[in-house]
Amino acid sequence: MSAVLRAPEAQFEPMASAHLSQVLRIELEAYAHPWSETNFRDAISAGYQAQMLVADGTVLGYFIAMKGVDEVHLLNITVAPAFQGQGWARLMLDALTLWSRGQGAQWVWLEVRVGNPRAIKVYQSHGFRRVGHRKAYYPAANGAREDAIVMSLKL
Repeated sequence: MSAVLRAPEAQFEPMASAHLSQVLRIELEAYAHPWSETNFRDAISAGYQAQMLVADGTVLGYFIAMKGVDEVHLLNITVAPAFQGQGWARLMLDALTLWSRGQGAQWVWLEVRVGNPRAIKVYQSHGFRRVGHRKAYYPAANGAREDAIVMSLKL
C-alpha cells in the first residue's frame, strides 16, 4: 500500500500587525540576521505589498515588496524552514510578478546574499538576472558584512 501525499491548499492573505508573532517566529528560524518586528511594522504601515501564504491556518511563507514609479523592489521573501524545497517560493514569486504587472511595473529588483546559492538559483530559474554587486550590504557573523548580488526581472 502506498501513501498519497496531499499538497496543502494555500492562499494569500494580507499581512497585518496581528500576524507578526507568527511571522517573527518564522523569520527567527529562517535567518541568522532576521528582520525586526519594527521592520515588519514599518513595512505594513507604509502600505507595502505584504502577503502571507497560508494553508490550514499555518503560515508557509511571506513576502514584502515596495512599489516605485515603474518598478517593484522585493524587500523580503521567506519560506518557513519546515516548508522549504516544496515550490512555495516560486509560487510567491509568481504572485509578486502578477501583482507587479498589475501595478504597471516594468521591473522587479532584489538583493540576495552572495552566500545564499539556493535563493540565487530560485531567482534565476524565475528569470531574474544578475545586474550588480553591493559590497558589505548585509550584516554577517561577528560584526562582519556580506556582499549582495543585485538581481532584476524585466516584466
